[in-house]
Amino acid sequence: MAWMAWTTPTAIFFIVIASLLVTFTLLAIKFPETPRTGVLGFETTRGDRLFITLLGSAFINLIWLGLEAGPQPYALLVCLIYAGGVFRWV
Repeated sequence: MAWMAWTTPTAIFFIVIASLLVTFTLLAIKFPETPRTGVLGFETTRGDRLFITLLGSAFINLIWLGLEAGPQPYALLVCLIYAGGVFRWV
């Protein structure tokens, strides 16, 4: 796969995403969930909230890059706060 830039951050990114998917699958098997209604007004499950978090985090990082708001690792802190809010209130 020499055509792709497999750097350490790229590998870590894909490992984290794969780990999240496996973890959430195991949680769904071991602890079946019931959907809940949050501030968005429709039912969501853990998987839905994970998807919303990943999508929102992508936009946060793109906006961070576009506005040149500071070093990119600080965007991770914003994403973690956002993820906590999504899993708490959505």
